Amino acid sequence: MVTAAASVQSELASRYLVQLCKHFAHKIPVNWDDATGFAEFPYGECRMSVEGKTLTMICKATEPEALGTLKHVVDDHLTRFAWKENLIVVWRDTGAVAQPGAGSAF
Repeated sequence: MVTAAASVQSELASRYLVQLCKHFAHKIPVNWDDATGFAEFPYGECRMSVEGKTLTMICKATEPEALGTLKHVVDDHLTRFAWKENLIVVWRDTGAVAQPGAGSAF
């Protein structure tokens, strides 16, 4: 698995998390509350959390190309929902995640 993470600051962080999850739930499996969310896309997954005014998103996919698609989808929707704030999402690639049973210590 390859992963990437991004955090954005907003007074409306929790609202955006819920809005993203509700929107994605029209097409994919999603679980959420006001502080956490999990969306399972065909090409990866995104975990979202809010702490204070910070919305953090961690995306995982099996291939770098799929991760790029996932980041684009999440980024595009968030920036459209938050158009009044003109949010800029900066992703940090956090590397590969070892697969259990693939020689990892998990």
